[in-house]
Order: sequence, then C-alpha cells, then structure tokens
Amino acid sequence: MNYELMAPCHFGLETVLKREIYDLGYEITKVEDGHVFFEADEDGIVTSNLCLRTAERVLLVVGRFSAKTYEEFFQGMKSIPWEKYLPKDAKFWVTKATSVKSKLFSVTDLQRVGKKAMVKRLSDIFGIEHFPESGSDYPVRIFIYHDEVTVTLDTSGDALHKRGYRKETGKAPISETIAAALIMLTPWKADRILADPFCGSGTIPIEAALIAANIAPGLYRHFAAEGWTNLIDKKLWADEKKWLREAVDTDVKTQIFGSDIDPDMIRIANENAARAGVKQLISFKRLDAGDFRMKSPYGFMITNPPYGERLSDKEELPELYKKLNRSYRNLDKWSLYVITAWEDATKFLGGKPDKNRKIYNGMLKTYYYQYMGPKPKKGEIDGKD
Repeated sequence: MNYELMAPCHFGLETVLKREIYDLGYEITKVEDGHVFFEADEDGIVTSNLCLRTAERVLLVVGRFSAKTYEEFFQGMKSIPWEKYLPKDAKFWVTKATSVKSKLFSVTDLQRVGKKAMVKRLSDIFGIEHFPESGSDYPVRIFIYHDEVTVTLDTSGDALHKRGYRKETGKAPISETIAAALIMLTPWKADRILADPFCGSGTIPIEAALIAANIAPGLYRHFAAEGWTNLIDKKLWADEKKWLREAVDTDVKTQIFGSDIDPDMIRIANENAARAGVKQLISFKRLDAGDFRMKSPYGFMITNPPYGERLSDKEELPELYKKLNRSYRNLDKWSLYVITAWEDATKFLGGKPDKNRKIYNGMLKTYYYQYMGPKPKKGEIDGKD
C-alpha cells in the first residue's frame, strides 16, 4: 500500500533532502518551505527513517481539510479514518500543533479538541468508551497554514537528528542533520581530505565519517513505527537493518580531521566518534584554528565557528575569523565552507564567497559561505601523476 509521507527539514535544506529522497527511489509529490512530500509503501517508511541524513522526521499524512472554527476542526479530525491506523490499545495524542496565518492558533486547544475528535471517532467504530492506551505510541502532528489543516502520524518518534552518538556537546552545537547537509552541499567524497578546525563535539567530522563508511544514520536507534505492527511488518525493519549493516565499510580509506582549542571538546569528540563506530576514521587534535596546516592539496575545510551569541564573545570574532582565513590561505588548492550567523564574517574570511546559502537553524538565520578551490586534474590527488 502506498502512503503520502512528509519529511520536515531546516529551511534552506529542501534541495538536499529532495535529492536524498530521489536517491532512495521515491517519487516526490510536493516541496514547500521546510517540508518535502513523497510517496512510498511500508518499506519506504522503514528505509526513509533509517537512511535520510537531512530530514528531521518522517510523517505519515492521514488527512487534510479546511477549518476556521474549532467545530470545523473537530469535524475534520473526526472524519479521518483513524481505525485504519490505530489499534484498540494504541497510545495516541496530539504531540504538536503548528499554526501559521490561521484563525485557529491555540496549541493547547488544538491538542485538546484533536484528541477529543479522535476518541469520538474510535469510540463509534470500536464500540468502546475507554481506551487502555497500553500499546505502542502513535504521536500525531498537525500543521495549519492559511486555515488548511494537514494531519500526520509521526513514524520517527524522537527527531531524526538524534542519532544516539552525541552524549555530550559544547555550547551552541550544530545539529547532526545540518552537519550532514553542509557536507552534502559540497563535492566532497570519501577519497578527499575533510577538516574542521572548530570541531567542538565532533559532529561535522563524525557525519562525514558516517557518509564515508556508508553507515545509515538511523541504524542504531529506535523509531515509533517499529511498534506499528498493524501497519508495518516487524520483519521489514529487521531485514532493512541487516542489509544496511552488511553495506557498512569501516575499512574505507579516508582522511577526516577535527581540531579545537578546547581539550575537553577533543575528549568529547573522541567519545562521540567511538559511540558512532567511526573513531578509527577520524583524527582529532587539540589545535588553535590559526595553526591548522596540511601539505596535501585539494582538501575541504567545512566548519561551524563561533557566532558570538554573547555580546562579550563578539569582540573576539574578528581575530577568530582572521585565524581561520590565515589557515585556509596557507593550504594548497583547498575549498572553504563556513556556516555562521555573524553578519560581518566575510570581511575577515577574504571577501565575497563564490556561493552563499541561507539556512535557518530554528529561528536563527545562518549563512553558508562557500569559497571554492580548483578542481583536481585526473590522477592529481594523493600524489598520483
């Protein structure tokens, strides 16, 4: 059976997610700001949860309707055939409701009325008044835009950026999904050098290593829909995970480096990399950003330097970005990719970038500046002539 699925992502990353979904073999039906819609069967729900690196969740669309009053909203929610999706013992609730430019905007009221409508529908169908809710979780997410309501079931549970390897972080860490997207927005491949001189807890190098070793980002975590045995055969999860484990290649030849001035961050980065199963693929080192050096040409510097979240930090930013620029200029034919919310960053990075992409990290607008180095000639990498 085919379903309509919706994959939310950070604003500005829709094209990356769209390419990922295409590469998995699914047909995209619509792209909106922060959402990519596609069609897939039960196996597609499993595969997309396990394999998508830049999506925040995989949501199953169960209904659409218009509503300008709570009565219309109640009737719309009640009209959805919940009995097709929820067994009698399901634990179900409206975990989140988002409303933009709509008459209905109270989150708590939408949650309360939504649950009430679901109970009414299921009571009429199953002929029972009390639901034990002792079974698997079926969280509901509702999106309202200009009074048009989209109702979904959250197949992921915890957000997909929660890979499970990051137990400790530094201040203002970048999310795993954004880190993966930054890498995928470059031409980097596993046979090229990648370095992050502001690695913090190691997220960018770790996501690069997961890509290099072909480790699916969701391979070692749990998803809400694993308990949906009324919709998805448990064997599908087991078979897909088995195939993905067999596809892992931790012997891949790759050069990935992470450095940071803070020794605690290097310790945390190594621990996170070990939990991710890629510690052997990354070299972490305590180093000032201005002291990064490497003789090999054609590498990629992909980094998330401090933005100056606190006023006192802003005074240090010019010197910090000058150090980054100095390290980059001492490298031979490298490319530099920097994500930052600091408006004056380019003044100290060496001028106008070749490309600039806006990415919203929640409500924070960031810029992904791309300074492109030359492409290597055939056989020129790793000293091959």
